[in-house]
Parts: sequence; C-alpha cells; structure tokens
Amino acid sequence: MQYLYDDSGRRYIDAFAGIVTVSCGHCHPEILNAITEQSKLLQHATTIYLNHTIGDFAEALASKMPGNLKVVYFVNSGSEANELAMMMARLYTGSLDMISLRNAYHGGSSSTLGLTALNTWKYPIPEGHVHHVMNPDPYRGVFGADAASYAKDVQDHIDYGTSGKVAGFIAETIQGVGGTVELAPGYLKLIYDIVHKAGGVCIADEVQTGFGRTGSHYWGFETQGVIPDIVTMAKGIGNGLPLGAVVTTPEIASVMAQKIQFNTFGGNPVCSAGGLAVLRVLDKEKRQAHSAEVGSHLLERLRVLEQRHEIIGNVRGRGLMVGVEMVTDRKDKTPAKAETAVVFEKLRELGVLVGKGGIHGNVFRIKPPMCFTKDDADFLVDALDYSLSKL
Repeated sequence: MQYLYDDSGRRYIDAFAGIVTVSCGHCHPEILNAITEQSKLLQHATTIYLNHTIGDFAEALASKMPGNLKVVYFVNSGSEANELAMMMARLYTGSLDMISLRNAYHGGSSSTLGLTALNTWKYPIPEGHVHHVMNPDPYRGVFGADAASYAKDVQDHIDYGTSGKVAGFIAETIQGVGGTVELAPGYLKLIYDIVHKAGGVCIADEVQTGFGRTGSHYWGFETQGVIPDIVTMAKGIGNGLPLGAVVTTPEIASVMAQKIQFNTFGGNPVCSAGGLAVLRVLDKEKRQAHSAEVGSHLLERLRVLEQRHEIIGNVRGRGLMVGVEMVTDRKDKTPAKAETAVVFEKLRELGVLVGKGGIHGNVFRIKPPMCFTKDDADFLVDALDYSLSKL
C-alpha cells in the first residue's frame, strides 16, 4: 500500500508514490486481481478487434469528465498523451504556435521537451513553435499572485510573437516537477479566454493532479473553475501500469479521422482492466475525501514546522500534493540546494522516501499513495523536524 521494503526487509513510507503514480497503493489487491484475471483471459489484441475492456474503461473515465469531454484516446504515458494533445490542437486550429508556462514539465519526448520549460530536463534540440510565458507562481513570481498581470504577458506573447492566431495553451494546475507550484487563483479563467479569442484550444495536463489527489476536486483544473478543450492524464490513472489518456470533445476528435490514428499498446485489455479497477477503488475507498482530510492535517503540521525552522521558505499545495521549499534566506529566497540534498538522504535513512523538485532541486515533493494516513503524515513531519534540527 503506502509502504516499500528494501532487500533487507526494512520498511519505508513511500511519500512519493513512484513519482506520483501509485494512486491507490502498491500491490492493491483489487487492482492486482483485475490485472491477473484479465491476463489469463486476453493480454493483447490491439484495437483492430474490439474488446469490451477498453469500452468499459473509456465509458467510466468519460463519466468523470465535465462538459462535452466525451472522446477518449488511450496511450502509454504522459509524454505520449501530451504529444497527441498537441497534435490535435495543431490539426484542429490549423496553427502551430503552442503556449506553455515557464517551470512546466510536460514530458521528455522530442516534441514535449519543447513544452517543458526547465533547463535541467531539456536537451539542445529544436523546440518547434513554443512560447514559454511567465509562470504565475504566487511565491516566486514577478507579480506574486496577481493573475491579471500574468495574463497580460500571455496576451503580449500572442500579439508580438505570433501571427495573432495560436494552436493552444497547455498547463498543469499545480506544477509537479517544477516543485508543487499552484498557479495564481483565477489565472486559468483569464488565459482560457485570451487563448480562445486567438483561435486556440486549452489543454489541462492532469498527469499528476488528477483522480482526486488535490482533495478539494477530482481534477486539478476544477480548482480554477474552468473546463478545458482537451485533458491529458497518466501516472495515477494506472497505479503503476504504463497507461495514459487524452480526453476531448467529439468536435476536436473528428480531426483525427483524416488519417489512421493507431497505438499498438494503447488501451490494451490488461491496462484497461487495471485502469477501470483504479477508478472503482478510488470511488469505493473515497480517496478524494481522504486526501482532503489527511492533506489538510499534513499541511497544518508542516506550517507549524515552518515557524520553527528558518530554512523552510514556503509550504504549499492541496490534498496529497504538497511542496516544502527550502531557502537559506527567507528575504532573498535563496534556494537551499545543498541542504535539501542532505535532508533528502537523512529522511531516507529514517525510513521516509520523498521527492525533490524545482529547477534548483530545493523543494521536497510530498505526494504519497492516496491511502497514506494521518499517522504516516505525523511520522513524516517528525522525521523532517528531526532531520532539520540536526542540519
């Protein structure tokens, strides 16, 4: 579930969930059962021959989406999902220019690396018609939490850097790899209007924020009160299975019918059966409400720690998607890169596995499986407190 064991049998709390992927818990019995039963029956046939598992899963997934988001494409990863979404946006609009945020991570394939805006992940290859706009980061952003000022920057990019028409805009609602940065309140509403006026479509990258992890909502984009034109997802959708999806409207999906759109492993029976089991488990075990409850307890305790340790510059997040930013100077917000690395290892020695993020690697990413309990949260905070006091 939320624990991992090493080769000597020592137990660790997994507070990073295989990089925000194990949503229901490691080796969850119901999901394992769905996978093994399906494997005995039919492992692979491709979409050339219809198998009910892909239909059942697509139907269940579409029922979770708002508006007219009714057409589902299955792929194998978040990078693949974002690549397909970008292709759809370009085909549908007839434009090439994409807009993404600085500090964003949207994948590691040659196309999605263009959308990603963190030099630590980018190779020197062609970017391909991508504009990286100012990040509406309430903690480090130039305009603080003033969404309107950031929106003006997007309008400027469209006015000066494009023909006036764009293909689309893509964003995570809470940036994952970038260090759990929640976008300024009201930002997406303003941007979606600007992008739609420029003929573009709006893509929500829900690879890390989806499926109830934020606690307050099932999808991250709902925290900003918007409905995207395309939604991409992966990671938590499969609890560790190689699975991703793109959900869009019938109108946008129709552009894909011009040619043969095919994915050998996308929506294979085993992943579909596992994915459907994930949706059922999340509902049955009320994981969204659980994430809200345990997450608020965790944030509360971390904020008390922030008062005690000068090195903690910012505690942020929602539900079980939490970030703790480490700084050597609270006024200048100087990243405590070396200190973070030391505490990271110290936590591991104490039996707690967390992630690291942000361009300087100075943010602890706490995103455990959603079965993580208040006791686990207390143990994590106590271990962090101990590690910081020994620094």
